[in-house]
Amino acid sequence: MKKERPLVSFDWAVKRLLRDKTNFDVVEGFLSELLGRQVKITNVLESESNKVSAKDRFNRVDVVVEDKTGEIILIELQFMMEIDYFQRMLYGTSKAIVERMVEGDTYVKIKKIYSINIIHFDLGHGKDYVYYGKTNFKGLHDKDILQLSPKQQDIFGKIEAGDLYPEYYVLKVNNFDDIAKTKLDEWIYFFKNDRIKAEFNAQGLSKAREILDYSRLSPAEKAEYDFEQSEKSHKRSQIFSAKLEGEEEAKKIYAQVIEKQAKALEKKDKSLKKQDKSLKKQAKALEEKDKALEEKAREIAELRRLLNMK
Repeated sequence: MKKERPLVSFDWAVKRLLRDKTNFDVVEGFLSELLGRQVKITNVLESESNKVSAKDRFNRVDVVVEDKTGEIILIELQFMMEIDYFQRMLYGTSKAIVERMVEGDTYVKIKKIYSINIIHFDLGHGKDYVYYGKTNFKGLHDKDILQLSPKQQDIFGKIEAGDLYPEYYVLKVNNFDDIAKTKLDEWIYFFKNDRIKAEFNAQGLSKAREILDYSRLSPAEKAEYDFEQSEKSHKRSQIFSAKLEGEEEAKKIYAQVIEKQAKALEKKDKSLKKQDKSLKKQAKALEEKDKALEEKAREIAELRRLLNMK
């Protein structure tokens, strides 16, 4: 069996190697397998969201491409947890639309947007590893799907009204069980493991196996890649350590709360015991008083009996 060679991670490659036109077929292969149609990239678009910055090295990687149909595809890789990531997906598609609109343009020029999110953390609550979402206009009474008019279909090349709106894909990489049953699974295996098995033959993977081979990098590229991977590991270690420290601190606070509650219960127990002792003392005094009254009543009864005898 052919030995797997170490590959550079997809997030690093998409920033450095895959924006080159000669390497478009790698990303085209992934998009074709995901979208279920042949995708041909014409260019990588400049955007505020896909600029490489120092913090991107640890967290997010974006690339915005345009295909031969003029539609826009936003690919985002995210490694660190963000509680509001779903809102960020919405912001990303909205920004991609607005960035390409010129004041005075008609809305007919708005391009279809695909938002593809490759997530390396647990986002939301779900067991699957590939999720898809789109806008549907469904009748409240007849339950029919709103269609475009024949003229609109001719202009936009779409059938349903919802087809004009952004579509979203969420790939929860960590949920994947490493068993590749489909061509798309082969890509997800690569995203998760930075490896491509010899038997994998999904579109784009053959070229990816070639150009992402670590041994093919120049000394400068290897140095940069090694540094970024080291920094990424360091960042994740810091986050993991902070999480552990937070858990330990939470345990201490919880223990303090429990101890405080235990002391309060002990104090309350002593107070109740003291009250119980006092009540018992009062009960005994009442019992003695009751006996004295009974004795007094007997004396009175005896006096009355003697008086009646006279």
